[in-house]
Amino acid sequence: MRLRPGTWPVTVRVAVATAVLMVLLGLAASQQVLATLGRLQDARLQEYARLHVEGLAVALGPFALHRDVWEVYDTLDRARTNASGERILFTVVADDRGLVLAATHPERAPVDTAIDAFAAEAMPVGEVTAAHGRSVVRVMAPLFVQGRDVGRIVTELDVSDLVAQRRTAALALLAGNALATLILVLAGYFVMARMLKPVELLAHHMGEAGGTPHPIPERAIPRSDSVLARLLRNFNAMAGAIDARAEAERRLAERERFVSLGRLSSSLAHEINNPLGGLLNATDTIRSYADRPEVVRQSAELIDRGLRHLRDVSRVILEENRIDRSGRALSRADFEDLRLLFEPETTRRGQRLYWRIDGGEAAFGGHPSAPVRQIALNLLLNASSAAPEGGSVALGVRTERGWLRLAVADDGPGLSGAARARLMSEAPLEPGGGVGLRLVRDLVAMLGGRVDCTRADCRTEIIVRIPAGGQPPC
Repeated sequence: MRLRPGTWPVTVRVAVATAVLMVLLGLAASQQVLATLGRLQDARLQEYARLHVEGLAVALGPFALHRDVWEVYDTLDRARTNASGERILFTVVADDRGLVLAATHPERAPVDTAIDAFAAEAMPVGEVTAAHGRSVVRVMAPLFVQGRDVGRIVTELDVSDLVAQRRTAALALLAGNALATLILVLAGYFVMARMLKPVELLAHHMGEAGGTPHPIPERAIPRSDSVLARLLRNFNAMAGAIDARAEAERRLAERERFVSLGRLSSSLAHEINNPLGGLLNATDTIRSYADRPEVVRQSAELIDRGLRHLRDVSRVILEENRIDRSGRALSRADFEDLRLLFEPETTRRGQRLYWRIDGGEAAFGGHPSAPVRQIALNLLLNASSAAPEGGSVALGVRTERGWLRLAVADDGPGLSGAARARLMSEAPLEPGGGVGLRLVRDLVAMLGGRVDCTRADCRTEIIVRIPAGGQPPC
């Protein structure tokens, strides 16, 4: 799976988003639960510490005032005995100078030693808490007798059970949140997968047959979801419309081909008819002047030239319609054949034809013959139709840094908006127009080339650039 989340399937992204939201929600809820538990524990701990310290303060105040060490110790010992098994671990009492009077464990706090070592980490009664995670906390409170400060009390309390409760609660919340998150993630994944199954079916049928939309069988359309069912049926209708449009374009292309063949046939018939008339005249001359060798020789030469011309025309027609021509490399002879096919059209319309082919066989060899000839022929026929009677049509071919450049120009009124759309865009063909220019665009796109159209000085020029081998050069 890719690292970028935007490339993940929708089902996976929904599951991950559910997991993230559940983790955030679990953290917030756990924090609230632990905070509430901590406040309750701290309130109980502070109340316990307050009762203990206040009771000791009442009992120890007079003894601490008179520095009666034995009475202070006896009071602490009785308090420890009564609190056996409770939270109190250690208590030390100091006088107003900060010197120890007595302690429940004299070896830890000898008499007349400073109490500062115990008071350093001690907290006031109202601030004592078990939230720090330590199992023992210290509480400090002053001793007052009749408003007079006579000493201090420091007590160590065992809060290990409270810390353990917090730890247990945190682990329970963590396990519960993890289990709930896992369940919701799996549920979200399967629910989304089920919901998106019709969409996956739609994508699958759209991607079949090389990207051509493929109708969805009626039995595969869900009946429980009317919206998705309507979407899939609309897709089937769209697929049918696309097939119908493709069929219409195919018929238009076939019609355009027949129109082009008809125009060429008319021009070729004219091209063949003239030599045939001369040949018939030559045969009549031979019959009439069979006894004159010079006349017979000249007539025979005329018949030979006419027959050679007819042979060239028929060869070009056969070459243009050869089935196995698609795999042959382009050559200069292709353009000469193309000129022999197209020139009768301009002759019939009284148009001037400018023909310039620059480059040798090696320069053209990297390009396929069939599509290049088809591109040039369609553009020339379109230019001849656009140019007026007595106008001009031009073809220029050369190579530029690995690119084959074909330029077809005419002095007609220019391409209409619909014709330019057929040549320059992928928009669907409008009814009523030919597809010759669209065929040019498709062939150029298939070869990896590009088409440009310019209009200047009352001349329209269409420039086609095709890379060698169908790949743009570096």
